[in-house]
Formats: sequence, C-alpha cells, structure tokens
Amino acid sequence: MGTGRAALPLAVLLFSAALAAAQDTERIEGSAGDVLEDDPVGRLKVYVYELPTKYNKKMVAKDSRCLSHMFAAEIFMHRFLLSSAIRTLNPEEADWFYTPVYTTCDLTPWGHPLPFKSPRIMRSAIQFISKRWPYWNRTEGADHFFVVPHDFGACFHYQEEKAIERGVLPLLRRATLVQTFGQKDHVCLKEGSITIPPYAPPQKMKTHLVPPETPRSIFVYFRGLFYDTANDPEGGYYARGARASVWENFKNNPLFDISTDHPPTYYEDMQRAVFCLCPLGWAPWSPRLVEAVVFGCIPVIIADDIVLPFADAIPWEEIGVFVAEDDVPKLDTILTSIPMEVILRKQRLLANPSMKQAMLFPQPAQPGDAFHQILNGLARKLPHGKDVFLKPGQKVLNWTEGPRGDLKPW
Repeated sequence: MGTGRAALPLAVLLFSAALAAAQDTERIEGSAGDVLEDDPVGRLKVYVYELPTKYNKKMVAKDSRCLSHMFAAEIFMHRFLLSSAIRTLNPEEADWFYTPVYTTCDLTPWGHPLPFKSPRIMRSAIQFISKRWPYWNRTEGADHFFVVPHDFGACFHYQEEKAIERGVLPLLRRATLVQTFGQKDHVCLKEGSITIPPYAPPQKMKTHLVPPETPRSIFVYFRGLFYDTANDPEGGYYARGARASVWENFKNNPLFDISTDHPPTYYEDMQRAVFCLCPLGWAPWSPRLVEAVVFGCIPVIIADDIVLPFADAIPWEEIGVFVAEDDVPKLDTILTSIPMEVILRKQRLLANPSMKQAMLFPQPAQPGDAFHQILNGLARKLPHGKDVFLKPGQKVLNWTEGPRGDLKPW
C-alpha cells in the first residue's frame, strides 16, 4: 500500500482520465443500447386510480422532506403518470393499473422513513381499490404495479434479517413491484420485479456540474458511514462489514480519498475522481450509483449478488467495476491493475447522455429518463398471459395472512 508502488499507475490513470474528457462518447452497442433508447408511448396504457389524498398528497403536505429523500421516486412517478401520454382515463382499455400510495413518507425527526405503518397503508389502499373498482378482483393485482422504494422493497423493513422474516406483503404477491432493492435469490425481490435507481435530485446535481475538461485528480473517492454505531453497536452487521473493511484497510492510503465528512463540494469531488466506491449499506443499493453515473465516475460496486437498475438497458459490467465483499482488502491492487484502455472505454460509455438520463427522475420528464425506462419494463411484460385473469369466484391471496400488526386498520 506504499506510495511508491502506486505512484506510476496513478499518474497513468490520471492522464487517461484527462484524455477521456477530450474524447467522444460511445454509444452502447447491441440490444442494451436499443432498449435504453426505446420509447414506451404507444406500447401500453396505464390507468391511475384516484385515491383519497390521505394516501399521497396529504402526506407530502405534512412533511415535504419526502420530496427530496432517496425514496421519492414513488411521488414523482405518480406526478409523471398524471400527465403522461400513456395514461388512459378509460380503465377498460388499460394494460396496467397504478395505485398512487406513498409508503415512505412517514418520517422520523431525522428524516428516515418509518416502515412500520407502510404495510397497513398499502393494505388499506388495496382494500379501497378492490371495493370501488372491479379490476383488482379479476386478477388479484396481477395487472397492477406498485412503486415500493423501501430499503428492502415490499418487505417493509430497513434491517435485512427482519425484512426476510416479514417477506413481501402477501397482498402484493401477484403484483409487479417497482423497487430500488435488488439482490439475487432474495425473498424481498419477487420474480418479475423492475429494479430502479433511487431518487437523486436532478436539478441540484445539474447546478454542481464542472467543466468536462476538469482533470480527475482523485483516484478513489467515498463519503459516508463506515460504521453505524447507533443501529449496529457491535459492528459487522452494517454493510456486512464491507464498509468497515474499506476504512480499516485504506484510511491511510494516499490513493483513497475516503471520509465520513460530507463536504459542500461532494458533487464536484465526484467529478474529479476516477473511481467512486458504491458499497452496500443496510441494503445493497445507494444513491451513489446514480451520482457516479451522472458525474462520470466509474462506480466500484461492492455488494454481492446485487441486481442493478434497468440491467437490460444499462451495461453495468461495461461501465462499472465489481468487487466481492470479501475482496475489499485487495481493492487497491484490483483498481490499479485495470488497463488504461478499459478505463478509457468505461469513461466514454459513462459520458453518453442517454446513460445519465436513464438514472434520473427529472421534472418535467424527458425522453429516455427513469420514468420512461420503468414504462419500457412494463411494456416488455405485455401481453399479459392467460394466468393473469382469475376464474369467477377464484381466490389466490389470503387477506388475513401476515403479522398481526399489519392487519390493524390504518
């Protein structure tokens, strides 16, 4: 880990980063590039249920912090759909049904969502639509989609052990879930779910852009927690120890600009870095993925078995670096060993505007953004199979299943 061994590779990499800034962007070849540029308009129609405002707008009016935290996609998806060309006011011609319920808007004084009421809110909303319209009952939700941006999606808990114990809310087992959480072979990622990026504020990020010719003089960058002593006082559970390992191994390494401080120049610093660490926290995903892509910093993904956003449209293997959690102590060797031409190509792909656009939820919406990628994902699931529609009188879901606390009225 000494400076002498790494000095030459660092100099070469920084030169390559400056060179990349002057080069053209590169379009993603093959099916991923085609999917990224798809236009969902004309390929599907969505009916938006009109719910009492207590399920959505009143929550935001009570606590506007919901509009800026990383779970805000559920709010902006609702707003987008209300004025989208794919919205239909005739439910009989709809391919999909959307229930605008905000399950991450009940916040602690520190701004963290409290998931404990979320199952009750969701159950109440589903009860409402099932009593007032016939569409839920004919499929028990199989042609409905829900945005559930919690740490562990519709398992509705921020601690993995308890999320696994809970499992996906029983009433959502036939629905398509649009969620930030993604991990292979995990009970909280239902087959057929659409994995999306967390919300990061597009306008705020735009105001922090630096000139594209700015040299990338930082080799590895990370700002955030290494330990969560409040929720994991003994250590090892938070981030499965991966963040702690980053700190213990590289806190004194000059190639690594890592700290718990969150400076006002955070966004600018990412644009001056070659690699940005994107380790798991309580869940495998984080807004750093979005920030890294938008700011052209090669994401170093440290989260075993993660399922990444829009994986059929974004070639994560080509733009990022994957490091196994157990290999964190070798991070310096792994990154300094990457050939210059590989780094150059990753930077050219990251410079592609369509790649950045796909990770954002801008207002107003723009072609190819995350809203449109979600719709593309829904369109690719059409037409619905015959098993979507139940026979008259047929029931699959058990309304009384789940923890007793979830069954209380909301």
